[in-house]
Amino acid sequence: MATDFRQKERLPEITDRIVETYHEIGTVHHLGHCPLPSQDAVIEAAQDLKDIIFPGYSRRQNLHLGNVTYHVGNIIDSLHDILTVQIGRAMRHQYVQKHGADCEELRKIDFEAEGQQKTIQFLETIPEIRRALATDVQAALDGDPAATCFDEIIFCYPGLEAITIYRIAHELYKMDVPIIPRMLSEWAHSQTGIDIHPGATIGLSFFIDHGTGVVIGETCEIAEHVKVYQGVTLGALSFPKDSEGRIIREQKRHPTIEKGVVIYANATILGGDTVIGQDAVIGASVSLMKSVVPNTIVTIEKPSLRFREAS
Repeated sequence: MATDFRQKERLPEITDRIVETYHEIGTVHHLGHCPLPSQDAVIEAAQDLKDIIFPGYSRRQNLHLGNVTYHVGNIIDSLHDILTVQIGRAMRHQYVQKHGADCEELRKIDFEAEGQQKTIQFLETIPEIRRALATDVQAALDGDPAATCFDEIIFCYPGLEAITIYRIAHELYKMDVPIIPRMLSEWAHSQTGIDIHPGATIGLSFFIDHGTGVVIGETCEIAEHVKVYQGVTLGALSFPKDSEGRIIREQKRHPTIEKGVVIYANATILGGDTVIGQDAVIGASVSLMKSVVPNTIVTIEKPSLRFREAS
């Protein structure tokens, strides 16, 4: 059956009804304001950062010590320009949220200069990010008998992908860059199924095995040499509220995981006062809302199984 072009006469009316909701609902549009950071540009920057953190694995191969300086220099130059603009936009948006200024007033403030300053500060952290990620790669090789080499881990492990973006986003978070760290972490979440808030503090030699469904909350503190499996949640209990019913923010809501802890699949650990002591082992499907002393193994009793012949 051919398209009835007469039906297209309804489209202007549909358009007007949609636009009318923009006047009716002001909370879910960003019209008449200064531009927000671009999701595409932020993701492009993340891909560029991965290219210099793990050179030779992704978009540009055939690199060697004779040409890698030129390659990295080009990317750093591009990152400077991208991040200067995007961080500047994020800082401007934060200012608007706090002060309610309009674009004309904001033109008097040089947010791009602030963006450039934070960009340079961030780019200077890349050597330390690489050193931290090298310990994470080693932890994966040491912790997974299925891993055959570093290259396999860098190419194939979603846990390392999520940790890489986390370590990038965490540096920006520590610099009080708004919005962009969450954009990065949620992009990694969509790619890997692993949700790590950029505000979490995670030590060296961190290994997420398999990874799907892992959740690590904003105020979680994880020490060195910790290993978690798929489905682990390091989350919060119910949120305290003030006298007007608003959530009280900027409190520790997520657990502390000390050095050498292993947390098996689908375990759930909740609460800002919960501390899992050094070298403890939390078994699969355990649910915890209280602290565990060091060197403790926590498991749930196995359910009894009943077998019968099929009829």
